[in-house]
Amino acid sequence: MKTDLSRFVNSTFDKQASASKQVFWFVIHALLIKSPFIPVISVKTHLLRLFGAKIGNGLVIKPSVHIKFPWKLVIGDNVWIGENVWIDNLDKVTIGSNVCISQGALLLTGNHDYSVQSFDYRNAPIVIEDGVWIGAKAVVCPGVTCKSHSILTVGSIATKDMDSFTIYQGNPAEKIRTRVIK
Repeated sequence: MKTDLSRFVNSTFDKQASASKQVFWFVIHALLIKSPFIPVISVKTHLLRLFGAKIGNGLVIKPSVHIKFPWKLVIGDNVWIGENVWIDNLDKVTIGSNVCISQGALLLTGNHDYSVQSFDYRNAPIVIEDGVWIGAKAVVCPGVTCKSHSILTVGSIATKDMDSFTIYQGNPAEKIRTRVIK
């Protein structure tokens, strides 16, 4: 057998929200969340909560952040999300407190199943625990848990769970040393 993309069932629209809610979100997202012209964090936070995101206090969300489905997003307290971060949450993304997600990082909860003729989605949640730092242009893949105070360095790709207080680097990311906080 060969891949047959004509058999793919587009599941862009999520079953947890009505089609009208999703279309409304896409419009609000494009105009007010992702826009570099709306820098007011409190407006973005309010809109994300309005669409079902669970967000703690002290969120800093920079311009041009892309969030696929806010109703599948949980964010703790004092979280920084940098410019051009893409939270592609076809599945749930949970971000703990005191987390920094640097510019251009990608949290990717879904991928295609290359072993299926129709190339269907294969999704899994991402968990980013307290005190984690995801470096600029880094990628966290589906099903990964970044445990407490771990670091994924610039441009690295996490394909498996990251241990607490450990620094990871490379593609795929490997442990390079222990994180020590003074």
